[in-house]
Amino acid sequence: MRRPVARNLAILAVSAAVVSVGAAAPPTARPQPPEKSPVAVGYGGAVASVDPDASAAGIEVLRKGGNAVDAAVATAAALGVTEPYSAGIGGGGYFVYYDAESRTVHTVDGRETAPLTAGKDLFTENGKPIPFAEAVSSGLAVGTPGTPATWRTALDKWGSRKLATLLKPAERLARDGFTVDATFREQTAANEARFRYFPDTAELFLPGGSLPAIGSTFKNPDLARTYRELGSKGVDALYRGDIGEDIVATVDKPPVDPDSGWNARPGDLSARDLAAYRTRLQAPTKTSYRGLDVYSMAPSSSGGTTVGEALNILERGDLSTERTSQAQYLHRFIEASRIAFADRGRWVGDPAFEDVPTRELLSQRYADSRACLIKDDAVLTSPLAPGDPRDPARCGGGGTAAPTTYEGENTTHLTTADKWGNVVAYTLTIEQTGGSGITVPGRGFLLNNELTDFSFAPADPAVHDPNLPGPGKRPRSSIAPTIVLDRHARPVVALGSPGGATIITTVLQTLTGFLDRGLPLVDAIAAPRVSQRNAAQTEMEPALQGTETQRRLEAIGHSFKPNPEIGAATGIQRLPDGRWLAAAEKERRGGGSAMVVRPAR
Repeated sequence: MRRPVARNLAILAVSAAVVSVGAAAPPTARPQPPEKSPVAVGYGGAVASVDPDASAAGIEVLRKGGNAVDAAVATAAALGVTEPYSAGIGGGGYFVYYDAESRTVHTVDGRETAPLTAGKDLFTENGKPIPFAEAVSSGLAVGTPGTPATWRTALDKWGSRKLATLLKPAERLARDGFTVDATFREQTAANEARFRYFPDTAELFLPGGSLPAIGSTFKNPDLARTYRELGSKGVDALYRGDIGEDIVATVDKPPVDPDSGWNARPGDLSARDLAAYRTRLQAPTKTSYRGLDVYSMAPSSSGGTTVGEALNILERGDLSTERTSQAQYLHRFIEASRIAFADRGRWVGDPAFEDVPTRELLSQRYADSRACLIKDDAVLTSPLAPGDPRDPARCGGGGTAAPTTYEGENTTHLTTADKWGNVVAYTLTIEQTGGSGITVPGRGFLLNNELTDFSFAPADPAVHDPNLPGPGKRPRSSIAPTIVLDRHARPVVALGSPGGATIITTVLQTLTGFLDRGLPLVDAIAAPRVSQRNAAQTEMEPALQGTETQRRLEAIGHSFKPNPEIGAATGIQRLPDGRWLAAAEKERRGGGSAMVVRPAR
């Protein structure tokens, strides 16, 4: 999962785009991208994403009369160009929409699915799990993409523009190119070895056999043509047409450089899988917090239930700066996260296959039965045992503890709003940075490796794992696009983040920083982070390391390990006077891009 940083993915994309696919010509100059700023305030609508070209694509749609849903699709398509290592039509995601007219929140589950032939042993050989490093760059890891279907569903339900129109800015960006930045180059370099396994990927993202140069122009004419075909034929070009045929052929026989020595295990994706794919329109999760209503994604994502449970655990305490020090605040935040992740691991999976107690996980009664575990002068031990939300104990859990399974850390998030008051929080992904590393020949986009979000095997054979593979099953996600409404059902703030399982703690910490600690939204996004996911140690960013806050936390038993970056959020706030405030990261992943249609003077 990825963070909002203009050109995080662009760095990778830059490699491919710097030169036309297959060309080895020297890089060409290009006008500088739109100015990048982490905060913008004004009227007419707003967009916040990791990339200025993508945010500009959404603003262009808003200026021409499109709504927040139209702008979200246009921004997402542009991120598929500039952030190709985090998002694209080869992946999936989750879409949360606030309808200003009805003052209601709706969601689209566009998560990738396993092939209909998949069983719980999808990632095992000879009775043992396949090594993770071997699985991620293989056809076996590729799920049926959900992003194009998500766009169709959202536009059919709430959009006002045709897909072909909304793809034009991204098509133009892919054709003419964007400027490679340091993040794009760094991400390409980090993936260079495995990109060289696949000739089509190397040709696109390592033009002329080299990493893209910072400041060069990256072009992707194949993706421009693919977008043009999607626009003219509709997304059935992927689910029932030529694009889909190319995806199936690539997954089932990954085109590997024979001299690389890489064993890219074939997948078993079929035309039937693509034709059978459906998004899910479902009710959001809902949690009350400090008199506000917090809406997010229900399973198959664990984002809404886990953020919601943690908020309920924190609800009974005062986290304000007047009453609570930073160390006390972070202690309670860490422990609430630990507890919520213990319950996530035991109870949350694809509800089409698992009996997920969503309502019970989000009940205040259950949260109170877990919150009593938190002590001001002691630290819980991980792995912590889960509780039973259907039968809350007086205090505690009673289940069998199991470690949290691994989840990749890529993805990208965007947030949009329009002049009518509609809001979208949309997180999309191809799983880890660079996805599977496999580019569909002639199509200009990478395939996801989302199926590695399944548990390869139960973390503990004695504990039921709701996240094992199955036919057509959606792997559990941590994506948590969130919209907060006031008591009149009007938007207060909307936000989300990339980062794999750290998405949950990033959204939770940003929300509590904004709602409890009184930080301006851009500062709540920028605040140094910690992330506890029912593990022995809590991850901590450099800005907190060696501080008095860390020493106080360690004095009561906390243990930390460094993480250079945790999450990378974007968000939008509705100000009391009707203006929109868009906010993104100040520094993480090079900083994000916040824009409004008409800036306030």
